[in-house]
Amino acid sequence: MRVRVLVPTVVAALLASVSPVAPAVAAPRISAVVSTDPVDWTPHIRDGAVWAMAVVGDTVVVGGDFGAVAPAGSRRSLARRNLMAFRLSDGAVTSFSPDVNGVVTAIAAAPDGSVIIGGDFTGVNGYQRRSLARLDVATGGVWRDFQPRVDGDVRAVAVRGSSLYIGGRFTGVSGVARQGMARLNAHDGAVDTSFDADLTPAVGDQPTVESIALSPDGNRLVAVGNFAAAQGQPRAQLVMIDVAGSATVADWHTPFYETSCHPQFDTYLRDVDFSPDGRYLVAVTTGHDTGPDLPCNTTARFEAVGTGTRGPTWVNHTGGHSLYAVAATGSAVYVGGHQLWLDNPDGQKVAGPGAVERPGIGAIDPMTGRALEWNPTRTRGVGVRAFAVCPLGLLVGSDTDELGNEYHGRIGMFPDPAFRGSDR
Repeated sequence: MRVRVLVPTVVAALLASVSPVAPAVAAPRISAVVSTDPVDWTPHIRDGAVWAMAVVGDTVVVGGDFGAVAPAGSRRSLARRNLMAFRLSDGAVTSFSPDVNGVVTAIAAAPDGSVIIGGDFTGVNGYQRRSLARLDVATGGVWRDFQPRVDGDVRAVAVRGSSLYIGGRFTGVSGVARQGMARLNAHDGAVDTSFDADLTPAVGDQPTVESIALSPDGNRLVAVGNFAAAQGQPRAQLVMIDVAGSATVADWHTPFYETSCHPQFDTYLRDVDFSPDGRYLVAVTTGHDTGPDLPCNTTARFEAVGTGTRGPTWVNHTGGHSLYAVAATGSAVYVGGHQLWLDNPDGQKVAGPGAVERPGIGAIDPMTGRALEWNPTRTRGVGVRAFAVCPLGLLVGSDTDELGNEYHGRIGMFPDPAFRGSDR
């Protein structure tokens, strides 16, 4: 295996330009399609799965369902219960080691260099915290004045200034009725009563939000999940909300996800992301059924500007395998799951005409909707659950330990070619 390092002066100059607190929205635009050769210094999570990642300055915070981590090149395991952190510049595992008694499925950078974590847990470091907590990145300590009480699990978090948006499967926060989505004060966790998406479930009696994304300017929020309406307006599984002012459902909607993929899915949408310029958004799905006219097991681009009814600009099909994560970087749309192919609209869990192999991870041209040549491969497992765009490249979190034909225990990073450095 080749050992590659970033030229130290390049790393220092780049990280010096990064704020100590990671941007709350607008991830960095990657200059080109990332390398297919992962960097060699990221640590290895030994068990379980990674569900979420966030970058705070030179620190990457990683959450999931795991118990041990090892530094790159070391056989020594360090105990880390569902949450850990490492330095972006060299991969060194930090002392950040909160004790979280359940899975962490969402992380966002918060004010003052802290992070907010969401998931399905009841305690952190011995303090009662139901599904939501705020932590100091330097010490791992719990912020005692942040104590919202969520009566279910949290699957998505996003921060813009002092506003914290959460999504998941819950019916209330701190005694305030909220179905699947709420806006809180990011400093103290108080519920913002002026924001109510008023979601109506598509299936069953419980709306659920699987993923949320904020536009780079912070004016719009997109959510995907189990709902058929928001604030009384039809919105099948995907809703856009104007959050800059009165927090009302935007006059922007798509009927594309009105089709059922299989009765077993209350929602088949799994992730959504805005492009760095905010002009479009991309969503990925799972689903049992498949076919060229169905939205199941697909990646779809939608133009985010304008109003009214919108269809997808393009749709890329896996041909029957699930996608769970998406990251739009400007130069590419990266998708991850347990797919075998892209460009496969006629495949029925086989390679149809024109299908290209992209096991577990792939990249799509944002303009054409066709698979790019980028094909590092990964051991498929259940699938990629988390992408994080950082100043140095694309971070990947999953449940397997082979990425780019190398051993990478559940964490890896594909570098931006502009900062790749030199091989030695």
